[in-house]
Amino acid sequence: MDARLWEGSDGLGARVAPKLAKTIVLTVFGGFCLLGFLHVLYDERLTLSQTVLSVVLMLGLFLLQLLHLGRYGPRLRRSSLGYAVLGLQACLVYLPMFIYGPSWISLPGYLAGSAMLILSPAWGWTVLVLVAASIGVFQYIFATPQEPLAVAVGYATVSTLITGLVIYGLTRLASVVTAMHAARTEMAKLAVAAERLRFARDLHDLLGYSLSAISLKSELTHRLVTKNPERAEEELSQILQISRQALADVRSVASGYRELSLDEEATSARSVLSAADVEVHIELDHQELPARVRTVLATVLREGVTNILRHSKAERCDITLRQTPIEVTIEIVNDGVPPARQEPTLDSGSGIHNLSNRVAFLDGKLTTVADRDGNFRLRATIPTGRPEAEPIAAKH
Repeated sequence: MDARLWEGSDGLGARVAPKLAKTIVLTVFGGFCLLGFLHVLYDERLTLSQTVLSVVLMLGLFLLQLLHLGRYGPRLRRSSLGYAVLGLQACLVYLPMFIYGPSWISLPGYLAGSAMLILSPAWGWTVLVLVAASIGVFQYIFATPQEPLAVAVGYATVSTLITGLVIYGLTRLASVVTAMHAARTEMAKLAVAAERLRFARDLHDLLGYSLSAISLKSELTHRLVTKNPERAEEELSQILQISRQALADVRSVASGYRELSLDEEATSARSVLSAADVEVHIELDHQELPARVRTVLATVLREGVTNILRHSKAERCDITLRQTPIEVTIEIVNDGVPPARQEPTLDSGSGIHNLSNRVAFLDGKLTTVADRDGNFRLRATIPTGRPEAEPIAAKH
């Protein structure tokens, strides 16, 4: 099963989102560099070599900023590597101002944004304000008499603040989108794993019982085929019925949730256990139960019978189901448990463990107890709330 199937109708958009976010950020960063280059290109005082040098410096500033988008991004925050990158950016922002003057003032926003990404929030905001203020000072120094001083200083300061915030916000947004995509992918994988676990668990519960019953009845038929052909034919008919039911159950597992009937499972349990020469006493005394509760109880009954056939030499089995106003309890007691099976565990990875998970999902509790006399008791209690229907008593 492919995890992409769990992404929903917007799966394609979800997969494209991280790339789209990074593309937008790269476009904005590149646009800031292009504006800076146009300012430099507009300055007629600069020589060709100085113009070429400005391109190299801007490219270095751009590449340093891209580190925040790559795999090194998380490593830069509050680290020596991040401080080194911040120091190098500061050099690329301030030193060229002595060559390019006011033409370079559009680029300090990179430094301001990086400071907020690398430093702690308090220091990040502080550096943002200090960088913007320093650019206002530089603009004051470089201002010409033809420019309104207040407007020039205010524009340089505010534009640096805005550029820094835009760089910080877009970088964080791209990181969040990437993280959300990774989380979504992981959730899809977990959903697939959970579905596979459900499928495997249901197959265990279904086929474990069916195969045990088929094996038992096949052995019985083999013994009866010459001694009692009519009984052997009857057993073969039941084997065929169990096989068809197992096939239908497997198909229901593949299609999703399946519902089991308590009465049908009780009838099947009596048939299978009787074929194994087990004396069976079944009493179901309950009101109308929710479908999920009924299915889990039927699964407990099925797995309990499977364990009796597999792990014991039982001669007697008592199956009872009782319901109170707040809960319903099913109990399966059998004898013939070998000494090696005297200490059962719910963490053995067996069908009992699967049952425990199913019952716990409905806020219930599953317990297993084995005594020294070779008796094994499997009990599952599930809360139901106050029932409304009249009791339904059934004896099999």
